[in-house]
Amino acid sequence: MLAATQRLRRSADFAAAIRGGRRAGRGTLVVHLLIEEPAHASTARAGFVVSKAVGNAVVRNKVRRRLRHLVRPLLIDLPPGASLVVRALPPAAEAGYADLATDLTGALASARRPRRPR
Repeated sequence: MLAATQRLRRSADFAAAIRGGRRAGRGTLVVHLLIEEPAHASTARAGFVVSKAVGNAVVRNKVRRRLRHLVRPLLIDLPPGASLVVRALPPAAEAGYADLATDLTGALASARRPRRPR
């Protein structure tokens, strides 16, 4: 379980991270990472989007629990004020814990990488 201070709750926070953040995807998930200067935030926050395309309620909650458990230690490495949205894709329903962990760390590392000049 994530602490209340580590969770995204308002739809405006989700929308800001999705619209303004860096996006990186892997086979089972997509991450949106918005790193802003902290105004009052003392920690990074995370939110999860697991749609009905992933599966029924039991499957969606299992995927959400796994992702929450995987994200918790990764939030420590993010700067204060960062917002992370993890969107599960339909293949996440059949993915094992190790596959989700690999995809999450890879996507997050890719989203944190500096942009290349064009």
